Amino acid sequence: MTASVNPFDPARLRLDGKKGLIVGIANAQSIAYGCAQATRALGADLAITYLNDKAKPHVAPLAEGLGAALLLPLNVAEEGALEAVFEAVRTRWGKLDFLIHSIAFAPKADLQGRLTDSSGPGFAEAMDVSCHSFIRMARLAEPLMTDGGTLFAMSYLGAQKVVEHYNLMGPVKAALESAGRYLAAELAPKNIRVHIVSPGPIHTRAASGLAEFDTLVEETQEKTPGHRLATIEDVGLVVALLATDAARIVTGDTIFIDGGYHLMG
Repeated sequence: MTASVNPFDPARLRLDGKKGLIVGIANAQSIAYGCAQATRALGADLAITYLNDKAKPHVAPLAEGLGAALLLPLNVAEEGALEAVFEAVRTRWGKLDFLIHSIAFAPKADLQGRLTDSSGPGFAEAMDVSCHSFIRMARLAEPLMTDGGTLFAMSYLGAQKVVEHYNLMGPVKAALESAGRYLAAELAPKNIRVHIVSPGPIHTRAASGLAEFDTLVEETQEKTPGHRLATIEDVGLVVALLATDAARIVTGDTIFIDGGYHLMG
């Protein structure tokens, strides 16, 4: 007689033995770092990437503190770089359980100018780095997620509503959110779940490229029902929970982590 499985086993809220790839840590203020901290706290083993040699001194101590099994360079715009990262993961672990994509880029002139005036090359570059790289990662992760898995990417409310100064990144993140839904449907038969995470504004290096960002933060905090903004720790905790088996039936949504700001008119 087969023993029944306890659906409320506390182990389902853990990530012990799970292997995760974290893409997008730039420093200790990065959303990706909050996610790395939370998933590691639940027992996951991590592989962490850094953009280039200039970024490595900022990322390496964080990776060491997390006990990361792998620290790898990754510029998704460089041919073969993404494939090399996944090959390193395959060689070290032979599997992957979750992936966190927390990167975005647009040329400054295109990001800070009107969408109407955006250049073709600038728009294409923003779409490639901020959206299509996630699709490429999903394709490379699929054969490694032999026991199922979870894919995460970061968005923002500007994907669904017009947010002043978000400009070019609005339609780019809208494409990312749509891609997440299609990936969720396509990968569900493999028990691979997909979540697009939409935090409120957080002071990160990437956010500093947005014009009038400090004003956006102040206005958001004032309008948020509890007058409290999300932190990287808040985002990390939600992501870590969604990566566990306890959330195995949830997929395909944009998950807002913004204190309810997106509810307001």
